Amino acid sequence: MTDDVRPPGVLLIRRYEAADAGDTWRVFQAAVHGTASRDYTPEQIQAWAPATVDEARWQQRRSAAHTWLACLDGAVVGFSDFTDDGLLDMLFVHPDAGGRGVARALVTHVLREAAAAGHHRLHVHASLTAWPAFERLGFTVDATRLAEIRGQKLQNVDMSITVTPGDGGDLDLD
Repeated sequence: MTDDVRPPGVLLIRRYEAADAGDTWRVFQAAVHGTASRDYTPEQIQAWAPATVDEARWQQRRSAAHTWLACLDGAVVGFSDFTDDGLLDMLFVHPDAGGRGVARALVTHVLREAAAAGHHRLHVHASLTAWPAFERLGFTVDATRLAEIRGQKLQNVDMSITVTPGDGGDLDLD
């Protein structure tokens, strides 16, 4: 087997639990410091994903949203969520799981859950890195903006999508 061939594995989407805080933080760190580092400066990356986290606060934030995990062969490799006010706040996939449909599966699930919860529209503040993936999933650009995080300004893109019950079944991220 060559390095660029990845076995499919078994992908499971499940609801976040308090015990998942550490795993989601590690995925977040790896995604920002790995994948997103091609679009942002080292200073911006450090501000966005500092080395340490208040795990109780992180866990509270994950629990306050409707957070879903992607597990590949039992390991947490990604997560996404939506808030009660219709924000798809987080979508992060570990770089080692890239190209396996994890982001597509997560967003598909989040769209279905949001529609079932009565949302008609979701919006996201997409990073430059995530912008193309969200476009492939049907999100449209509403505006570009600069977000300030710990004194650093990071460009991102406000995007949105209309959701209806049953959405997500034919999304294509490839």
